[in-house]
Amino acid sequence: MGIIAWILIGLLAGAIAKLLMPGKDPGGLIITMLIGIAGGLLGGWLGKVVFGVDSIDGFFDVPTWIAAIVGSLILLVLYRALTGNRRSHRHA
Repeated sequence: MGIIAWILIGLLAGAIAKLLMPGKDPGGLIITMLIGIAGGLLGGWLGKVVFGVDSIDGFFDVPTWIAAIVGSLILLVLYRALTGNRRSHRHA
C-alpha cells in the first residue's frame, strides 16, 4: 500500500478509536489524527510480529482495519495515561 493509503487508514482508525474510547483527551483533532496514523503502523507491525499474520494486505481488507484500530486504541490509552497526570497537576 502507498503512503496516502496509510494516512487515510490512520486518520479513519484514529477517529474510530476515539469513538470506541470516548472521553476528554488532552490533545485536539491534530493529535487524534497523528495517533491514528501511528496506530495504524503500530497495529500492522504488531500483527506481523506477535501473530505472524500479514495484516497489511490492502486498503479494503478487514485485518488491515482491525490492526490499525487496535494500534490506535493502544496509542490512545498510552497517550491518555502519559498526559492525563500532567493535566491534573496544573489545576492543583
